[in-house]
Amino acid sequence: MNNLNEDKTVAIVSYLTLVGWVVAFVIYGKNKTDLGAYHLRQSLGLHITYHLLMFATIVGQILSVFVFIFVIIGLIYAIQGEKKPVPVAGDFFQSLFKGIG
Repeated sequence: MNNLNEDKTVAIVSYLTLVGWVVAFVIYGKNKTDLGAYHLRQSLGLHITYHLLMFATIVGQILSVFVFIFVIIGLIYAIQGEKKPVPVAGDFFQSLFKGIG
C-alpha cells in the first residue's frame, strides 16, 4: 500500500465510530502522516461532541444531527485526501487536540 492510501485509510477509518477512531490511531502509530493526524484530531472532536450532545436535552439531540452532518463532510474530505476543516469547529479541534500528531 502506498503512503497516500495509508494516509487516507487512517483518515477515513477515524470517522467511522469511536472504535474506528482507536483502530485508526493504532494504524497511525505505525506510520505517522500529516493527513492522518489532521483527521484524527478533527474526528475525535466530532465524536466527543456528538456523544455529549446525544445525552443532553432535546436541543442537544437536535444539534447532534448537525454534528453528524459534519462527520459526513469530514469523511468526504478524508476520502478526497484533503486537509480541510469542517464548518464551525474544525479549526478549534485542530488546536484543541494539537498533541495528536
